[in-house]
Amino acid sequence: MNRSSNIMPEAVHIPAANITIEGDLLVPSAATGLVIFAHGSGSSRFSRRNRAVAEVLTEGGFATVLLDLLTREEEVIDQRTGQFRFDIARLAERVIAAIDWAGTEPALVSLPIACFGASTGAAAALTAAALRPGRVQAVISRGGRPDLAGEALPRVEAPTLLIVGGDDEAVIELNEHARRRMRARTQTAIVPGATHLFEEPGALEQVARLALEWCLLYLTTGPSGSSPRR
Repeated sequence: MNRSSNIMPEAVHIPAANITIEGDLLVPSAATGLVIFAHGSGSSRFSRRNRAVAEVLTEGGFATVLLDLLTREEEVIDQRTGQFRFDIARLAERVIAAIDWAGTEPALVSLPIACFGASTGAAAALTAAALRPGRVQAVISRGGRPDLAGEALPRVEAPTLLIVGGDDEAVIELNEHARRRMRARTQTAIVPGATHLFEEPGALEQVARLALEWCLLYLTTGPSGSSPRR
């Protein structure tokens, strides 16, 4: 049965410093974890690819929240100049705001958290994980730039899955460089024949399956609601 078929997304507004982050939240019944999506370069919470992955995760029993990490004004500037999409500190600060917000929401407070980042959003997700080690239990990167997390990489404690397209050779190399700097458990998953945006037939489905398997491994709580399985 499709667990997300009868769930309508809820618009959420998350305070972050002097702005408000807009997001779309889906919470299935008996959710076992929360996945926070950080979009990448030039994207938003309406990303078709991230929404496709989020749908599979929701069907698998995980709450998801897709965020606009840039304000509308910043998006307009970024589309013209690319000024903000590589501002990892700014993006990570807003992922952290979402993590902290989840800790205040009754429906989410008890859920273990994963951060899912695409492109530059992967660096923001990893930086947030490094700064909230007690809250983030897993990180997933899709076609990401984890190398841009820089000095945060060795401080990440959450098990991290790096999903890269098999034909995205430059990004494979950047992911391997980042992985060598990390001390947490990391795994690289190569999707054969896929390029950076995973637009090839079946590629995005493989991304969603890999993400779901990672969440089932690290975000599923036991019957007592205690810590995730390791």
